Amino acid sequence: MLAPTGRDATLTRSLLERAGLRAVICATLPELCERFEEGGAAALLIAEEVFVRSGLGALRETLSRQSSWSDIPIVIFTAVSAHPVGSSPKQLSDIGNVILLERPLQPISMLSAARTALRARRRQYEARAELLAQQRAVRERDQFLAMLGHELRNPLSAIGMALQLDGEGPHSTKYRDIMSRQLGHLTRLVDDLLDVARVTSGKVVLRCEDVDLVALMQRCINQVRPALSNGTTLELAKPQQPVWIQADPVRIEQVISNLLNNAIKYTGEAGQIQVEINVEEGEAVLRVRDSGIGLAPAMVDRVFELFTQAEGSLDRAQGGMGIGLTLVRSLVELHDGTVTAASAGLGRGSEFTVRLPSTTRAAQSGARATQQERAAQEHSQEQVLIVEDNEDSRELLAAILTQRGYQVSTAEDGQSGIDGALAQRPQVLLVDIGLPGIDGYGLAREVRSKLGDDVYLVALTGYGQPQDRSRAMDAGFDVHMTKPVDIDALERLLASRPPAVNPAHSA
Repeated sequence: MLAPTGRDATLTRSLLERAGLRAVICATLPELCERFEEGGAAALLIAEEVFVRSGLGALRETLSRQSSWSDIPIVIFTAVSAHPVGSSPKQLSDIGNVILLERPLQPISMLSAARTALRARRRQYEARAELLAQQRAVRERDQFLAMLGHELRNPLSAIGMALQLDGEGPHSTKYRDIMSRQLGHLTRLVDDLLDVARVTSGKVVLRCEDVDLVALMQRCINQVRPALSNGTTLELAKPQQPVWIQADPVRIEQVISNLLNNAIKYTGEAGQIQVEINVEEGEAVLRVRDSGIGLAPAMVDRVFELFTQAEGSLDRAQGGMGIGLTLVRSLVELHDGTVTAASAGLGRGSEFTVRLPSTTRAAQSGARATQQERAAQEHSQEQVLIVEDNEDSRELLAAILTQRGYQVSTAEDGQSGIDGALAQRPQVLLVDIGLPGIDGYGLAREVRSKLGDDVYLVALTGYGQPQDRSRAMDAGFDVHMTKPVDIDALERLLASRPPAVNPAHSA
């Protein structure tokens, strides 16, 4: 507020403060402009006398520096039927959001104008908050897409190289194992992508099991060794016995691979990378230490932030999006663990330490495996009918199950699937949902009504949302499985299915 003559400023402030509005009195126009730029305001209240002395130049210059979202309300006290000396209505409108109040002022008019200005200013702040939220959403979308691209390229690269090396040689099984494992990674990524709301909000669901951290580390090291620079060594110090954690093996493999790849990227030729696994005070501790370019003190605190990379030459930045360590921290924290970085300084290497709750593998796990193997043998001569309209998928699945001892027949549409089920009365039906003619739901209802619980119905489909599972159960399926199908998981399911079918069962 600026009213340099008489008691106008003091009286106006008293009136506003009795109404619960805080007002600050300024002695000069430069002071008002300075206070506004330093601390902001909801409105400016200025008497016309100010412009007799100073004109509009200083105020116009200050207002020109407002942010694009800001349009500060300006209330000017002026005489009846007059305008501030030297200021036409056009000039006043040019300086911004002007409200003219004619003297003598009524208290109710003053308070009404002040509250109107406050409401207008509040709407500006709300619009600004909405704009910032939209900008943040765009950034999060772009960050998510960048992270997705980063994660997709790694398994695709491994699969591509394995395909080039695959053949009938002594290592063909190894290459197929690599492709199978990386295909599993891709499947998980696609599952996450389909549920966009869950992924973008960071709600990744872990699929935890007993994991031997030592064995997992050894496998990851074998995968990254070809990427080592000339003369660089990679050594693993580990205990003789397994180190068990309850974790999602795919996600922990991502953590380890990112740490190893980060060490390789920032360690030059003839460098050393040391990996160490221990159990300390009930925690599984993993350390990855390198002799590379190191971290500046300020970078140690920022290295896990999204898109942050250590300074380096262009070849150090190849393929780097600054996402890997952010992903490491997020996944470790999802497992109730911690990850820290340390460095003695630039040129002196780095060390990353991951701590995860350790556990003892259930003693019954071996017994469970034996029981599953025995059950698989008991079920291996049973008849399975595959109903799938995609010829490649149908024939490959039939070949795999036949190889594993099942008696397999196939059908390519809903009606022939129903006919085959009623004629052959197989113990198991593996049914695609999107069939021509009668879809998988119609097939399930028809077969269930005719064969009852004598048949085990498994839905194999690309539709994986919760409502899709519910619809499958309502149609009579015993189990809903999403594609691509994990054959081992399918065989375990078939081997361990209950003697009496439970329609409420879901997998």
